[in-house]
Amino acid sequence: MKRTVSVIGLIIGTILSANTIVMMNRMYTDPDFKGNDILGYAAMVALFSLIFVGVRNYRNKHLDGFISFGNAFKIGAWIAFVASTIYVILGLSYYYLMVPDFIEVYVQYILKHTPPAELQARTAEMENFKEMYKNPLFAILISYFEVLPVGLLVALVSAWIVKKKSN
Repeated sequence: MKRTVSVIGLIIGTILSANTIVMMNRMYTDPDFKGNDILGYAAMVALFSLIFVGVRNYRNKHLDGFISFGNAFKIGAWIAFVASTIYVILGLSYYYLMVPDFIEVYVQYILKHTPPAELQARTAEMENFKEMYKNPLFAILISYFEVLPVGLLVALVSAWIVKKKSN
């Protein structure tokens, strides 16, 4: 199980991190860049679908084709956790070491794309966010919250699909 969790988690986490780094850099280099949350989450779900592949392969290769829902979910959740941890480590390392001014760039990006009627409230919200992001624990928790829930949801669905009880 450890090998499956490690390999699939590392693959997902590395690709998630690479995508995030590319998107961070686009905010610096492309003034007309417009992110797409729906597309981003769809890509994340597609990438986390590797959890299904990992759980199914583990079931077929190591458990004679049978796995309980609970065991399948446990494996999927561990894969999601490993992938999310890789994402947090690589993403925040890049942030702190390479683009420490990213929060300022991100806030300006958000405010640029905020409707005028919401600008005052959004500005206050973003100032609060910048202040909280100075705390590394908050940055870690926010980074986990960006991806781990999606991974756990995919693990849940994968466990439901992959489960097979022995006769």
